[in-house]
Amino acid sequence: MSVRLMVVDDHRLLAEALASALKLRGHRVLAAAAPTAGSAELVVSRAPEVCLFGTASPAAPGVFDPIARIAQERPQVAVVVLGPVPSPRGIAAAFAAGAAGYVRHDERIEGVERAMLKARAGESAIAPQLLRGAFAELLNPAVQPDDEGRRLLRMLTPREAEVLVRVAEGEDTRLIAAGMRIAPSTARTHVQRVLMKLGVGSRLEAAALAARTGLLDRAAGNGGTPYNGYAPEPGPSSGPSASGAGAAGA
Repeated sequence: MSVRLMVVDDHRLLAEALASALKLRGHRVLAAAAPTAGSAELVVSRAPEVCLFGTASPAAPGVFDPIARIAQERPQVAVVVLGPVPSPRGIAAAFAAGAAGYVRHDERIEGVERAMLKARAGESAIAPQLLRGAFAELLNPAVQPDDEGRRLLRMLTPREAEVLVRVAEGEDTRLIAAGMRIAPSTARTHVQRVLMKLGVGSRLEAAALAARTGLLDRAAGNGGTPYNGYAPEPGPSSGPSASGAGAAGA
């Protein structure tokens, strides 16, 4: 049974390859487009029966905004997401936006075709176990990246948060020390504390975690150089009282 459809994917080559395969199976492909971010307007204007929506990051914030627009302006269009090995959060986000199904990227063309037909018929085009996981996530959502970033930031002192920002910007110990006007040994200690508190083993892992959870944006604040109002930490040559103040500031 022929389906009138559109294929959109951030990778044009994938969109065109899938479109060609479906044409050979007798389906009418109105368009194969990339990227997905600009797909809503095209889908709304062409009004296919089914839209295959490919994404490599189903859990990324805002990735399903085009689906929400399609659902609002063309509710008769059934959108089936094609994504990687799914997480409940990614599937839940797809269905919350208005998707009718979720199919793994590594599914055979016959599986994609079955999903298209089910979605057009108004059924949920997704394996039952994946659907159960998505509903569980919708009912009991996991901690969102923004919440996780807030939690992690509370674990860091102001100086450690500044060190994290500098680490993420690629500064080595010498540059961190110069930028914060502290001794290299103190900068090294701050870096070690940051890694320990975040539960990571390297500066690269710390930077990746900070970016993924939103911690980096929170730590950097609006000015990009957080906590400049704090007094510089004295070096090892300072007197006893100054050293005590520096230790307290750490």
